[in-house]
Amino acid sequence: MDIRRLDLNLLLLLDGLFRSQNLSAVSRQLGMSQPMASAGLRKLRDFFDDPLFLSTGRGMRPTPFAESIAEAVQTVLSTVDQQILRKPRFVPEESTRVFTVTTSDIGVLIFIPPILQRIRTMAPAASLRCVPTSHEQLEDALEDGEIDLAIGYFPDLVGPNIITEDLFDHPFTCIVRKDHPTIGDTLSLEQFLAADHIVVNQQGRSQEIFERRVRELKLQRRVVLHLPHFMSVPQLVATSDMISIVPFSLGAWYADAGLKLLPPPVSIPLIELRQHWHRRMDNEPAVRWLQSIVAEELRERDPALAMSADYAKSRAKAAQPAIAGRPAFKERPA
Repeated sequence: MDIRRLDLNLLLLLDGLFRSQNLSAVSRQLGMSQPMASAGLRKLRDFFDDPLFLSTGRGMRPTPFAESIAEAVQTVLSTVDQQILRKPRFVPEESTRVFTVTTSDIGVLIFIPPILQRIRTMAPAASLRCVPTSHEQLEDALEDGEIDLAIGYFPDLVGPNIITEDLFDHPFTCIVRKDHPTIGDTLSLEQFLAADHIVVNQQGRSQEIFERRVRELKLQRRVVLHLPHFMSVPQLVATSDMISIVPFSLGAWYADAGLKLLPPPVSIPLIELRQHWHRRMDNEPAVRWLQSIVAEELRERDPALAMSADYAKSRAKAAQPAIAGRPAFKERPA
């Protein structure tokens, strides 16, 4: 027998006859006329080369062959119904899933705590994994499901199948040690240019925003240290006369470690922070749940600003229009 010759819809008729042993009742249940049901039974008999059901005083009784395949037919129909026709559900309370995200080193400090707290509250058996991913490999990793979400500043993530949701805009600050010999509670452009600078060189990361601004203004600084990441910058600044422009969240996190945070002496565009996922995963229930958690915890809610009430008040009015002026979801044009 060749399965390509079998109309799989007729398995519903076959299963109905196993259950009721009444062709008229089955035709009504399936919403077909009795002649159509009779024609379907003839096709089944021809395909299996067996009468399948015989009319008796106790209804249509299955033949031995029909009885031998009854359980298998029910299993096939149940499998199709449960595993193909029904979309998978995600039940946080029962999930043991490991969610995988990529973000920056600062993102781990700022984004992850509120997200992880929600996951542990709503899905206590689930866990969160943060992985570094190069910008060149990120879109493929999202498409393959190796990474569920990219959270942060990813200006190169512009593929036509990438979906983006705005979270919040984040400012820069200048960090200086509290007892700096020449810089007090304000920072002039002259002091800024005269100071020794630490610069973080991360391709495709937020620091490029400030470095681009420096080039636009044709400013000449004295850079004495280049680093590949941010995490060592606060300690180096706190124990030297060097200064550095960093995302505000980093300065706020280490403000008690002998640092003071000063407004930069030039205007700098805000860092537009977003979450990104692949269109292929847009209807995957677990990923959608994680997206909703991230949005609820971070959209228009910069966790770093809560670390400094005075700063939050001073920046709220300036930052809000930039957030409200952009649509929440962005799909990259094809």
